[in-house]
Order: sequence, then structure tokens, then C-alpha cells
Amino acid sequence: MSDARDLGQAPVEARDVEKSYVGGDGSPVDVLRGVSFELGWGDAVAITGASGSGKSTLLHLLGALDQPTAGQVLLGGRDVSRLGEGELAEARNRHVGFVFQFHHLLREFTALENVMMPALLSGRTFAQSKERARSLLAEVGLDQRQTHKPRQLSGGEQQRVAVARALVNEPLVLLADEPSGNLDAATSLKLHDLLFGIREKREVSLIVVTHNTDLAARADRILVLEQGRLQPAVRV
Repeated sequence: MSDARDLGQAPVEARDVEKSYVGGDGSPVDVLRGVSFELGWGDAVAITGASGSGKSTLLHLLGALDQPTAGQVLLGGRDVSRLGEGELAEARNRHVGFVFQFHHLLREFTALENVMMPALLSGRTFAQSKERARSLLAEVGLDQRQTHKPRQLSGGEQQRVAVARALVNEPLVLLADEPSGNLDAATSLKLHDLLFGIREKREVSLIVVTHNTDLAARADRILVLEQGRLQPAVRV
């Protein structure tokens, strides 16, 4: 999968993806209907839409956290539905970086240890993981906060740790789900600057799900999810 760029494969692609759930009355609920989407290398795409439209569901499918009811999701050119559980877990850890609205940091571990975790799981040595984590925390402006635990960090700092953790394995794509949804306006702007600065510096592909119009406007493309279908937004 590391050769996906050389082989001309997109980092992430959805082909006629559908997702349905069984409702409380036993009838099917269609969330996604024939969604097709391709992300280019270094592209930044914002996905918007009303609450409950299926944006997070789509992001989870693109990140191989869930499987579609029909259609295909390809990660680096590989159909994730054809991967075994072990291969799927490895693909998620090594090739997808997640930043959620809630940081999901492990409370009992320091910022440094939280960032090291995915690297250790991917097979890096302790020394390699530590050095990589230290470098990334410095890059996101937390060089002096590495030994602090999540409760000792502000909301913005916690999200910066989450960004560093998402980047530790040099993913094909960074997926951000309402990354500044719990932050004030000033802190949100700093986080947005960080995400797009990293995208520019590292040429990492970025998909962000957001209601924040300022954040969406910074993307190369804005897509709207409505009635289960994805379509380009009309920029004004």
C-alpha cells in the first residue's frame, strides 16, 4: 500500500457505496445511497450536510472503521472488504489518521505516550516511537507539554495531541470529524491553521467533516451529503 501513489492509486476511493441500518420498527433505514468519491494525493476535501445526514457514517466507512452494505471502499487501491481482521486493523493503524470531535486520548498516559501508541502497534521499536512522537509534538507546538496527561491540557492542546497521534504512522489520509466542534472560535482557528499547515507541509490528503463554514471554505473541494447522496457544493 505504500506504493499506491507510484501505482496511480487514490489514497481513498468509494465506489457506489450504500449503507443501511435496521430501524427500531425493523424496517431498513438508508443512510448512504450510491456514494462515489475519490480523494487525490494532497487534496483537502470538506464534507458538509445537516445533522444526521450520514457524514460521520461516510467518514467511518472511508477510514475502514465500518463496512458498507453495498459498494466498495478502497484504501490505497485495496478493497477493504477483502482484508482479514488482522490486515484491516493494520491498514487502519498504518494508513489512516483519525481526529475526532472528542480527542479520545487515554487518560492514564502522557501526551508523549498517547502519540507513541499507534507507532508501537505498527511494529516500531520503543526508541523509534518515542523519537517520532517527540518530533510531532514539537511540530504541533507542544514541546513543553509532552509529559502532561490529558487532564492537565486545555481542549485545544488535547486536540493537538490527537493530531500528532494521527500523523505518527505517516498515513495516506487524515480524516477529521468536526475536529473543532468543542473549541472556542480563537482556538478553533489555531487548530484549522495547524491542520492545513500540516497538509501543505506533508502533502497529506485530508477529509474533514464539519459544520464550520470557515473551515470548509479552506478545502479544495466542498461536498454536501443530502438524502444519502454526495454532491459538489455551490460556492458563493
